[in-house]
Amino acid sequence: MARPTYDQLLQIIAEKDRQILRLQSRVTQFEARVVQLEQRLEQATRSAKRQAAPFSKGSPVAEPKKPGRKAGKAYGKKAHRPPPPQQPDEVIDVPLPWQCPDCDGEAQEDHVKHQFQVEIPRRPVVRRFDLHVGSCTRCGRRLQPRHPLQTSDATGAAASQLGPDLQALIALMKNKYGLSYGDIQGLLKQVFGVSITRGGAAHVVLRMGRRSRPVYDAIRDAVRHSHTVYPDETGWKVAARLQWMGVFVADKVTLYVIRPSRGGDVPRDVLGADYGGRMIHDGWSPYDSFEQATHQQCLAHLLRRAGLLLEQATRGAVRFPRKVKTLLLDSLRLRDRREAGRISEHGLACARGRLSKRLDRLLTWRLSHRGNRTFRNPLARHADAVLTFLYEPGIEATNWPAEQAIRPAVVNRKVFGGNRTPAGARAQEILGSILATCDQQAQDALAFLSTLIRAPADQRPDHLSRVVSTPQIQPPNR
Repeated sequence: MARPTYDQLLQIIAEKDRQILRLQSRVTQFEARVVQLEQRLEQATRSAKRQAAPFSKGSPVAEPKKPGRKAGKAYGKKAHRPPPPQQPDEVIDVPLPWQCPDCDGEAQEDHVKHQFQVEIPRRPVVRRFDLHVGSCTRCGRRLQPRHPLQTSDATGAAASQLGPDLQALIALMKNKYGLSYGDIQGLLKQVFGVSITRGGAAHVVLRMGRRSRPVYDAIRDAVRHSHTVYPDETGWKVAARLQWMGVFVADKVTLYVIRPSRGGDVPRDVLGADYGGRMIHDGWSPYDSFEQATHQQCLAHLLRRAGLLLEQATRGAVRFPRKVKTLLLDSLRLRDRREAGRISEHGLACARGRLSKRLDRLLTWRLSHRGNRTFRNPLARHADAVLTFLYEPGIEATNWPAEQAIRPAVVNRKVFGGNRTPAGARAQEILGSILATCDQQAQDALAFLSTLIRAPADQRPDHLSRVVSTPQIQPPNR
């Protein structure tokens, strides 16, 4: 076989160079595609673990756990429904049959047993107010009395109205339990025989929101002056456009806000730029602007991120998230020992110091895995806020109060998708705040809203301040 000539070798080299360029171009495309697919995989994995994820996450388990309680000691306490505490409204006497149904013998009574039943009223109460209208003989002013059960002074075309308890129930069903206006219409018609249009139910909610504005402002002021706050946020739709719902949970009150922005202007507007209390959050960067506050990173979020890395990483890449997860779990166990009184103050201080040094050493690791570096960077920025709960008694290691407060809003978002108008969004944030605050303070939300709808405008602010207490708590001196 003859050797290739010089010109042939140049042609071969040129062809190889073209092949190398084509391969390098394909490698670049594949690398970009791998990065894109990794990002999509990370987003899909995180979405599947969020509370807003679909209910079904995959195929049924081959051998699912048996439903119901476990037998034996693991069954737990056997509960029963206790008799109603109030006196019965109706007593029905059930006499003994006069003869035995088997042998026709004469029956003899031994004693009387009681059985209780709690039922709901199906027939609505219809009231008519006979208003004796007159005028002053001196100045001629028109005089019209008002009964405590009236919700307004309107007569004529607006004389037929819904009662205060019914209006409060509509607001409760919409803003707490997430029923759509169509479902509210059908439920009231089928259960109670009350006819109402969807538009009429919407007007009830909007009116309730407007009348509740003074107490919403009081809740907002209480959050601003609280010594500890748990913030969180989630997406929300208003008029089919993406906005954001934020929640701020304090000791006795909960505040919802719906805003077009997710930036730092929202928490600054709610808390004030100089807020100096304690903030327990998920590490969202706008919270870093509160330089006077004491911060605690949510350990549940950090543990979740470490778990995701452990699911995806291989070989040596698992070491960093595993060490971080072990450190966080050790800190939670130390907290439990402190709460149970099983460790002295000196022992607690020594254990805290060891945990802090372990964290500092972890943050100096040289990491080659991109996911580990992405995890380490925010952890390093907030290193002084990871173990705050071990130094500041009385605060949680996670922002679970905010997570629990925002969960009903997420469930409602799945049902009706958000609000159709800005006015509906304002009513949503106002009534949502009041209902959550009533739960925190063990207040009867239905009774409160019913009292609210009956209060005249000039008496509303003073009256509401007596119904829902919103204590003003100054941040502690640190």
